[in-house]
Amino acid sequence: MNLTKNQFKEDYVKRLTLTFAQTTTEASLEHKYLALGKLIRDYISESWAETNNYYTKKKCKQIYYFSMEFLLGRLLNSYLLNLNIRDVVKDGLRDLGIDLDTLLELEPDPALGNGGLGRLAACFMDSLASLGFPGHGCGIRFKHGLFNQKIINGYQKELLNNWLKEDFLWEIKKPEKTVTVRFGGVVNLVNTPNGIEPVYSGCEEIDAVPYDIPILGSNMETVNTLRLFSAELPEEEIDLNGLQKGDYQKFIDKKFAVEAISQILYPDDSSFQGKLLRLKQEYFFVSAGLQTILKRYKKLKESIHKFSDFVGIHINDTHPAIAVGELMRLLLDEEGLDWDSAWDITVKTLAYTNHTILAEAMEKWPYDMFKKTVPRILMIIEEIDRRFCEEVSKKYEEDYSKIDSMRIIYNGEVRMANLAIIGSHSINGVAKIHTEILKNRELHDFYLLYPERFNNKTNGITHRRWLKNANPELYKLVIEKSGPECLNDTNKFINFLKYINDDNVLQTLDKIKFKNKEKVVAFVKNKYNIDINPFSIFDVQVKRLHGYKRQLLNVFNIIYLYNQLKQNPELDIVPRTFFFGAKAAPSYYLAKNIIKLINSVANVINNDPDIRNKIKVVFLENYGVSIAELIIPAGDVSEQISTASKEASGTGNMKFMMNGAVTLATLDGANVEIYDEVGDNNIVIFGLTSQEVMDLEKNRTYNFRDILNSNPDLQKILTQLSDGTFSENKEEFKDILNHIYGEGDPYFVLKDFSAYVEAQNKINTLYENRRGWLQMCLVNIAHSGKFSSDNSIRKYAEDIWHIKEVKRGE
Repeated sequence: MNLTKNQFKEDYVKRLTLTFAQTTTEASLEHKYLALGKLIRDYISESWAETNNYYTKKKCKQIYYFSMEFLLGRLLNSYLLNLNIRDVVKDGLRDLGIDLDTLLELEPDPALGNGGLGRLAACFMDSLASLGFPGHGCGIRFKHGLFNQKIINGYQKELLNNWLKEDFLWEIKKPEKTVTVRFGGVVNLVNTPNGIEPVYSGCEEIDAVPYDIPILGSNMETVNTLRLFSAELPEEEIDLNGLQKGDYQKFIDKKFAVEAISQILYPDDSSFQGKLLRLKQEYFFVSAGLQTILKRYKKLKESIHKFSDFVGIHINDTHPAIAVGELMRLLLDEEGLDWDSAWDITVKTLAYTNHTILAEAMEKWPYDMFKKTVPRILMIIEEIDRRFCEEVSKKYEEDYSKIDSMRIIYNGEVRMANLAIIGSHSINGVAKIHTEILKNRELHDFYLLYPERFNNKTNGITHRRWLKNANPELYKLVIEKSGPECLNDTNKFINFLKYINDDNVLQTLDKIKFKNKEKVVAFVKNKYNIDINPFSIFDVQVKRLHGYKRQLLNVFNIIYLYNQLKQNPELDIVPRTFFFGAKAAPSYYLAKNIIKLINSVANVINNDPDIRNKIKVVFLENYGVSIAELIIPAGDVSEQISTASKEASGTGNMKFMMNGAVTLATLDGANVEIYDEVGDNNIVIFGLTSQEVMDLEKNRTYNFRDILNSNPDLQKILTQLSDGTFSENKEEFKDILNHIYGEGDPYFVLKDFSAYVEAQNKINTLYENRRGWLQMCLVNIAHSGKFSSDNSIRKYAEDIWHIKEVKRGE
């Protein structure tokens, strides 16, 4: 965008005056921020409209990415960078006595996701727009997101995350595009002159109101759309006569029940009501999204039979898998197609990404709940299931065990992963090893049936947010040394390797890292009143808290190191600061107990003078995108220590790598591909392999007591969990102890402990050789370009979606 400083100042003052009737000296900081945001949105809107008009005019095939999460992060700075006007805006505001950085801090962090799934979706949205692909997002406008995490006396407390208490600056409400979503009731199939049609009675109708957010590409001409739906009570449902008679409570109850659908991300599904709400959320946004897409398609005046030539729909994990049933419903009931035609279109249109190996994460719904909530969809799924079983029985000569493993409805449950696989033309994993495990173990029967549908698409991250936005000085260095072609092709980051022996570049890397660490030091001091050493190793594990991610292994090593220092305060180690950031699901008591242990250990270590500040432990409360943008550029060690075979991919590993951290990892998920890129000398690998874990699980030969009996250090650690060392309440960590003793150490924490301690010692030795460490950092940065989401999206576009880059200027 060509914008002079004077033009910006004129535009800004005018926008501030027109919006708030105030001058720059009178306006509050909030009004100054809002005026800037509205002005930037004005700058984007023209290209946004032109992009949509061009897609329609040229009848471009468009992709719609259906995801329960879109963890966008703050957008203002990204918009400024993608418009290439950040410096102009910063200078212009300074002339007006306004600090841009202060305004940037006022933007709320959109609470539209929880972890890697949402961050991946956000990266994909950025890459689609930046590469000029016609691709949009579809999800829910969660009013309260997941929850705000507050640590009180070491315990996680979940507080309401009311990020939408003020209007979200970047969204545009589109009430004229509202669609109706039906739940419950009774559906009867009746014969009519037009054939068999469904007749609904007693169902609940809800308005799905769309809110659009612009996704601006770095090419400054493509602006795609993230459409989020809000659940609202239809106006015709508001009975004014009833209200006038004082029947307020009935109205309030009904309104609350409807709006609950888009109130909070991931309701606690440990209860029936929680499960029901989650199912309603998933059908709500899928139905709304598909109805909207179909309406838009009809404007092309093309045959419904060509739908898949112009539309692709991607199912991001199992949450939107109900799209198979809903698209069939629309094609059968609304468009009047016969079954075979509708099914052919559905399979050609839909594609599915599997994000997990854990069976519990492949969603299953109770049959009766499904029938009560979406009865017409269940009818359709039952017919899909019947036809599929018929197909498989012919192929496998009535091998019922094979049929039962693959069918959709089984044992009183509706299995959503099976539905997604059967109803999609493409099924992909998100790392090479993950895809191979799916093909050879978890989804092996499906792979044998549909080998042509399975493929791998390793996850990626957008360098525009995780390097250019989060670590601008490092970004400038990489571009300066690797060449301007890196701006559009991160594979050219590899040119940075030429400077591996350049001491000036290595020293510059060191200075950039230290500045980033100083920012974290100031943040931690201000927020937690903890003094940390910027010269210490910043060892970071920030991710969702789950048993298989093994934060427990990390904290066990910290306790071990603490015990070593207590025995020998003169122990010669590089000072170490261990950072954790994680939210635990409210009903996941083991995870919450691990958070309490981390904070209890931190409290003891950080206040023990015998340790002489050689180690510190910091738990970063309420971890999210903005904190990630602070801590990732400062990280020295990237903890990627999941139980091998359990982590599908991971993307935090890629972000740390791109920012010059050294990965400490098991050979799991995308760690394997990072290892293949950087080589044995530039990553620290430890622990069981995926095959070894799977063999132990299959053969049930692992006995944690054998490990425990041979390791006095581990014995001491487990004893300390109940002897008052870290809590006066000796029952405090009983969930953790039960996880080990009662469940038999299911994630092999004890099995991998000695190897992990050895790996940590190796980190200490490597870090002491400062030049060698910086060379390792440089190698990681140079090889990180492969893991750009741009590369991932190009592969999706070519292999799955069959779409091409659009250049409006041509």
